[in-house]
Amino acid sequence: MQQTASLPPTSPLIRALRCARLGLHFLAGACAIAFVYPSAGENRRHWLKQRWSRQLLDILGIRLDAKLAGIAPGNLIVANHISWLDIHALNAARPMAFVAKSELRHWPLVGWLAANTDTIFLRRGCRGHARLVNAEIEAMLKAGKDVAIFPEGTSTDGTQILNFHSALFQAAVDTGRPVQPVALSYYGADGRRSLAPAYAGETTMTECLAAILACRTLTVRLRPTPSLDSQTRQRRELAHAARGGIAFNLGLPLSKNPAQTARVTPDKQTSDDAHSACTNPASAG
Repeated sequence: MQQTASLPPTSPLIRALRCARLGLHFLAGACAIAFVYPSAGENRRHWLKQRWSRQLLDILGIRLDAKLAGIAPGNLIVANHISWLDIHALNAARPMAFVAKSELRHWPLVGWLAANTDTIFLRRGCRGHARLVNAEIEAMLKAGKDVAIFPEGTSTDGTQILNFHSALFQAAVDTGRPVQPVALSYYGADGRRSLAPAYAGETTMTECLAAILACRTLTVRLRPTPSLDSQTRQRRELAHAARGGIAFNLGLPLSKNPAQTARVTPDKQTSDDAHSACTNPASAG
């Protein structure tokens, strides 16, 4: 089978225009949250969040290929984690709440945006706080809302699946709500997996954004794997099954060495229940 030749990177002018539009888009989002959200109903807020996320993907030349229609609401959404774009891709397909690291709450603008768009903040490595976060997740699940977690606890370059921490799966067990794994991946114009969106290892946000801006087009693909019944499994069983389903769908190996791609220090990865939140600074933005 003949492979498609790789396209040259975008011109500096296109990158500059995309970057400028992205900045204006974030400001528009801040205005919407400040002036529209307070008086908007829940359905209106979901619509605004979904539209904003879709527009962000369009600005960056990213096509959404999602197959999440038909899934009943009130799921614990579990996905592998590659980029800060993951949140926006999921929201573009299906508006949902997210769990993010507590440090994000103090970031200028991004933290404020996250706090006002159904983000639950988790103090990593604190089991006591994880129980409080689980209570918040449970309340949302009982209300019929979807809540997304990235149980790898960090981002990767998308070529492997790290261990899934099980702490936040307890919310699904306690409520009996289904766990819906979602396999997430990025592809370039040539149809091959792209590493450009990866925000992992020593990659900085500036380097990650520059790599995305240089791509003429990308496709983010979201594929659900079989839903998991939380009434018949314990949280570690759910974590193991979700990880295996996502890895099988993507055809990726199960890695036992998070140090290869992790952005957190090794001591943060020692416990299976240490944390299950998104660790990228911009992930819930």
